[in-house]
Order: sequence, then structure tokens, then C-alpha cells
Amino acid sequence: MNGSLSLHAGVNWVMKYSRRLTIAILFLGLGGLGACASITDNAISMPEVELRDIEVVGLGFKAQTFLLSFEISNPNPFPLPVNHISYGLKLDGQRFASGDTPCGISIPANGHETFAMSVELDLLSTAPRLLSVVRDGTRGEISYELKGELGVDIPLAPSIAYRTDGSLRLD
Repeated sequence: MNGSLSLHAGVNWVMKYSRRLTIAILFLGLGGLGACASITDNAISMPEVELRDIEVVGLGFKAQTFLLSFEISNPNPFPLPVNHISYGLKLDGQRFASGDTPCGISIPANGHETFAMSVELDLLSTAPRLLSVVRDGTRGEISYELKGELGVDIPLAPSIAYRTDGSLRLD
């Protein structure tokens, strides 16, 4: 009888403390995941993305095709694998183009890589803005604002936001 009493007391103890133990393990696990996320956020320095060139590659009645060339600088001591780029581009304060494109580039550690993407614009919706930009761009340089996100192929790493502005020389 004495053995069954201690077995019963052991079952009660397990029942009583197993919930607490399970909850404690869950909190520790979630806290660990949160710490990993904040470590990932702080472990990746923000790359710089700069617009290098805009080239007209096709003009048609309904659409124009432009080639946007970017340079991405990686300040991190490890390569940065980029699997997509989203962007919003303003020229001389006016919205010019925006989008999201998949890519498969790797920016070397403490290095830079160039990337070009083709953008097709609808003449009817962009004609007034393009005419304004071209007309005002006769001064030789045009200001731009570029912002978006780089999707990185690193586990648990969020997309990296970027924003830059500058000017382009029009030839």
C-alpha cells in the first residue's frame, strides 16, 4: 500500500508541474526566436543602392521600355544573396516607375554588384510625367529618389529596406 501511495503522489506532482514546465519551455522557446530575429535585424548592415543609369531601349506607340541600372554596395563582412528587389523611383519629384522583380545576385562581402532591370511603361499614363521630366531635364542633371526593399536569401532574415537619392547626368 505504501508503494501505491508514492506512485499516486508522483503522478500528482507530474500533473501539477508538467503544465508549468510546458509553459516555461514555450516561453523560453519563443523568447529565443525573438532574440534570433533581433540578432538577424542587427547583424545585417543596410546595403546602399544607387541608380546609375536610365537607358531608353524601346519606344513604341503604346509603351516605352527603359533599362534601369543599379549599383548595390554591401557593407557586411559576408556575401549578401539577393533573391528579389522592389523599387519605387521618382525623377525630379515625380513618380516614374515602381515594381518588384526576382533576381539571383550575390553581392560580395564588403563589395558591390551592378544590376539592371527592364521596365516597360504605358505611354498614356506616363506621357505627361515623362514630358515634364525630359523638359525639365534639359539642364543636364535630374534628381532622383529611389526606395524599396531587397529580399535576401538568408534564413530568418527579413527584407532589407533601402532609400537613396541623388542626381543623374542626362546625355
